[in-house]
Amino acid sequence: MILVVTLVVLFSGLPIAGADAGAVGFLLLLKGPAALANVPILMMDELSSFALLTIPLFVLLGAAIGSSAAGKDIYESLHRWLARVPGGLVIANILACGVFSAICGSSPATAAAIGKAGVPEMLRRGVSPAMATGSICAGGTLGILIRRRSP
Repeated sequence: MILVVTLVVLFSGLPIAGADAGAVGFLLLLKGPAALANVPILMMDELSSFALLTIPLFVLLGAAIGSSAAGKDIYESLHRWLARVPGGLVIANILACGVFSAICGSSPATAAAIGKAGVPEMLRRGVSPAMATGSICAGGTLGILIRRRSP
């Protein structure tokens, strides 16, 4: 019944915060204050998630690489090594996304970090905009597929 009321309030056009407040109010009326005992625990568990820490830090890393000469140097060397391979720079970009994904484990962080340096450098070397952004998108999804396991 709580799910039905939540969905009705969400689809009524109210903002999500209002719908959530309505669902909490309905939960209080239906089950009493004891039903909200686990809310702070669940909220702190989600806020202490490792994924929430990796995204801003790896985005910052990507911004640093994209703003410095390191990104330009990496793509210049890859371009020289793979000039004779059809689509070599795009393939190298997807492999770089795979390695970066294995390190951080986050798809948005991978796409942001590699994309900040990768897209402008690939465009500068003649790769079409659709191919450059497509390779970042395809490589960025590897973050959710490759997961690090903690010991």
